[in-house]
Amino acid sequence: MEVLLQRPWLPVSINGVQLLSKSCFGETEYHILLTDMKCVWEERMESADIEKRAQVLNRRLRAPVKAFFSHLSEVVRPALTGSGGGTNISVTQENGNINMKLKSELAGLPFYWEFHCTPAPVTVVCSQLVRPLLAMSFLLQQQVEQLGGLLGRKDAEIQDYRENGATLSRERLQTEVFEERTYRENFMSKALPLLVSDQSDSLQFDGGLQQLYAAVASHGNSRKRKLSEEPPVEETPTDEPDITSSLGGSKVDSGAAEEVQLEAAGAKMADRATEKKSLPSAPAERPSAKPKRKKVGLFR
Repeated sequence: MEVLLQRPWLPVSINGVQLLSKSCFGETEYHILLTDMKCVWEERMESADIEKRAQVLNRRLRAPVKAFFSHLSEVVRPALTGSGGGTNISVTQENGNINMKLKSELAGLPFYWEFHCTPAPVTVVCSQLVRPLLAMSFLLQQQVEQLGGLLGRKDAEIQDYRENGATLSRERLQTEVFEERTYRENFMSKALPLLVSDQSDSLQFDGGLQQLYAAVASHGNSRKRKLSEEPPVEETPTDEPDITSSLGGSKVDSGAAEEVQLEAAGAKMADRATEKKSLPSAPAERPSAKPKRKKVGLFR
């Protein structure tokens, strides 16, 4: 998943269907993500699953996965990266899923393969699309603000030249003073109608955006690794809380304090009674004529 995160989204056209794609092919496994900005689909296959599907689609195939997987990745990679190809791939949407059927030739025999992409979980969509796009939006906004400040300083510099007698040799080079609010309003009024009228333009990830996406993803992964490498904070042992703190701090009502004192007194008397029973018995004395009745207990 981390390797796939560093791969930028690429605009592709597969059988006339405009999509954004990112994929990662290993030795015997692959992970594909597709989106039309309305839904995100994915398929993740490992060696055992690839072998089962290959035997279902190619009855005469008896080769191991390593023998034909390199051929599969070479044939489908151009279509998933937008570098050409894709004429032998058909795309269909059924029940909210995207299926891509591939037909090629392997060792003189027809080779068939199908990608069954299902809607991706929300966690995958957030990690692979939403969070990087939000980070990119923030960075681009910071860049716009810095460029606006730079233009303001340039205007002040040009004004200083003019006040000191400098003139332009060519009138066509003269520019107006930059006003950020006016520029933003004009930009929005011209750019938004074009974006709404042509939805395919919203799926374009040019080279600059791809580099920015890769930089944001790489920074996020490096930050996660640093946090995981930091040693855990050792907890220092604390003293056992006293009776006052266990009852909720220094301010304890009198009723609770009296109950605690009574319980402590009862426990001490019970301990004393136990000690008396454990001591050796003294020689019996002659009972008096009128024995006195002793009261034993917590209250006397």
